[in-house]
Amino acid sequence: MKRFANAALTYALLAMAGGVFYREFTKFSGFSGRTALAVVHAHYLLLGTVFFLLLLLLEKNFGFAGPKTGRVLVVYHVGLNLTVLMLAARGVVQIRGIALSAAAGGALSGIAGIGHILLGVGLVLVLLQVRRAVAAAVHP
Repeated sequence: MKRFANAALTYALLAMAGGVFYREFTKFSGFSGRTALAVVHAHYLLLGTVFFLLLLLLEKNFGFAGPKTGRVLVVYHVGLNLTVLMLAARGVVQIRGIALSAAAGGALSGIAGIGHILLGVGLVLVLLQVRRAVAAAVHP
């Protein structure tokens, strides 16, 4: 459970840092439009902090974590951080008005897509572990 609490705290700090960076970087750059950088805060807050707080509660009530949970959560962490990193990169490019080639824009989108896939796979695998633990608790 301590791992989940530490992860939630880490992602809360990253969410706050992402929000401050977005606000200050756009203000410094004189940018007022929509940008991918705006959702970094929300991604870390919901998919990081809230997700791991919920896992903490589920572990306390059902004890779902097993020997594979660590590996599954590595996939989730990599997916979340890769996704957010690409959102931040895309946002900085948008704010600075940098013209990307089709290949560079596609690479950013492709890497973000890989991050989303890893995030989705990690989420589904964790939910399967939770479902097994809940079923075992309901029908011992």
